[in-house]
Amino acid sequence: MVRCVLADNLYGTQAFLDKASALFGGVQVISKLRKNQNIRLRGKMLSLTTFSQRYPGIAQRLCIAGGQKVNAFVRSARVHVAAHQRKRFVIALKYEGEDEYRYLVASDMSWRTLDIAQAHTLRWLVVESSAEREVFIADWKQYEGWGQLAKQTDEEGSRRSLSLSLLCDHCLLLHPAQQARIEDKLPACTVGSLRDSVQVESLVEFIGGVILSDNPEEQLALVASQAQEVFRLNDSSKHMVGRELGRLEPTPALKHRVRNMLKAA
Repeated sequence: MVRCVLADNLYGTQAFLDKASALFGGVQVISKLRKNQNIRLRGKMLSLTTFSQRYPGIAQRLCIAGGQKVNAFVRSARVHVAAHQRKRFVIALKYEGEDEYRYLVASDMSWRTLDIAQAHTLRWLVVESSAEREVFIADWKQYEGWGQLAKQTDEEGSRRSLSLSLLCDHCLLLHPAQQARIEDKLPACTVGSLRDSVQVESLVEFIGGVILSDNPEEQLALVASQAQEVFRLNDSSKHMVGRELGRLEPTPALKHRVRNMLKAA
């Protein structure tokens, strides 16, 4: 069941919001608007930048991707968006420590402000605060080594390393520990912890093949045991099991209010 559709700035158009919503039976669609777009508020046209300057955000606590809670400044209004030629739910959002607002736009105006803002944080698990990093990039550079170990640079090198990293991710999905977690509906292991586990398994297998015939098995068992204590599997933040997703649905009381607003428009 589709609860809402999330998209980035490229898809913040009237056509996309309306068509995507209609495709899934009127579901909520959340995207972003450019800061220079105009809205009509209380009979006057103004840019989104002017809107956030005149009406500063109110301090709120947002649950990011169903996990960590952060401080943010939020201001919202159900206004006429000039580029969309209709009323939309527009939210000015700025995380603590940031200088500029980003502007969310939602098709269903019967949702609550914080429900929309929190739902937007679920898009690709990208936390847009400057203090956070996108999960895939962290895996790609830190855990898989594509950033430091890349032998080919520029655009072609980026494409090839990306393809290799995705193949690596798919192979690690077949790891017995990963398969067991997926089947038990538990959070999947991180790419980094699986990589470390595979390295240890390979090392132990190699040592066993070389020295088992002539050296005590007891020593090899001790090495394997110590290695398992050092390299532990960690829960992945990519997967949403056990996370608080927020209230992704319209508010009945606001539905009546929206209907009246549309009739009066």
